[in-house]
Amino acid sequence: MKVSKKFGMGLLALGLCTTLVACGSNDKGDKKESKGSDGQHTVALVTDLGGVDDKSFNQSAWEGLQEWGKANKLEKGNGGFNYYQSNSDSEFDTNINTALNDGFETIFGIGYKLKPAIDAAAAANADKNFVLIDDQIDGKDNVASVVFKDNEAAYLAGIAAAMTTKSNKVGFVGGQEGDVIGRFDAGFEAGVKSVNKDIDVSSSYVGSFGDAPKGKATAEAMYGKGIDIIYHASGDTGNGVFTAAKDIIKADKDKKVWVIGVDRDQTAEGKEGDLNVTLTSTLKGVSKVVQDLATQANDGKFPGGEHLVYGLKEDGVDLSEGQLSDEIKTAVNKAKEEIKEGKIEVPEKPAKK
Repeated sequence: MKVSKKFGMGLLALGLCTTLVACGSNDKGDKKESKGSDGQHTVALVTDLGGVDDKSFNQSAWEGLQEWGKANKLEKGNGGFNYYQSNSDSEFDTNINTALNDGFETIFGIGYKLKPAIDAAAAANADKNFVLIDDQIDGKDNVASVVFKDNEAAYLAGIAAAMTTKSNKVGFVGGQEGDVIGRFDAGFEAGVKSVNKDIDVSSSYVGSFGDAPKGKATAEAMYGKGIDIIYHASGDTGNGVFTAAKDIIKADKDKKVWVIGVDRDQTAEGKEGDLNVTLTSTLKGVSKVVQDLATQANDGKFPGGEHLVYGLKEDGVDLSEGQLSDEIKTAVNKAKEEIKEGKIEVPEKPAKK
């Protein structure tokens, strides 16, 4: 297995791949690759639940692939770039196999839930490249694993929530329990408590990344208990959280409730008339990672076998300015630098309640 490395988003954006080459990329000299019509590499992604219009994780990945395709003058479809939407876990294997049968050379699995399917496909197709987002596969030279330090961005969101709440009650809505969403939960609570240990932090897991109605019901229950800020890490389920908040301010414009978005700037999701319930959003560089790894695969420098980690220090995660006050921005920036310097260690697992 190759040694894990950490690479910055700045390096990704500039395409400086010398470190990756030194680590030893796959030798593709003996691979039978099915190039696009103009000789370009072909790339596909398989979504997690919620699809490419989930306003979150999957959408960010698809936007990145579209940008890559546009930059390389490729068209959507076979011989270019495409996505395969998963509406249930049972479709992961089928979608990956369809992408393979359609001749795609590099396939992204968007989300940790695709790990078993990516692992199996990589074992059976040594001449293809695979990327797993949000988990790690070891021992396969045709798989690049990408993990983000979501807990660090969530910590910043926790600071923003703690400095904004009027009720001293904030909430977290997660998709499915596990290590990945646990990092969001843990970081958020730690950030809140760093400002005020007396703020009550409630967490609820919906059990799905594609159930907006249940997300709405969960958020309604939280707001009904006096919680005035909810941070969600739940994909398409989070659209229900936004709906719940917007319903409240539609009924009473003087009532202030907030949502903290996830993975991409979700300002648009919070708009309701001349008001907006999106306080801020944690940002995750999935789009840039997709673009960069697709480029490296196209250039014959795919980082197979590598475990790539992106946190604040690597410019892989961040917090949007949103509707934060100058005071909050100052506090967030201070914490950001302290995390980068190692002065603050953000937990990865939620505290036992």
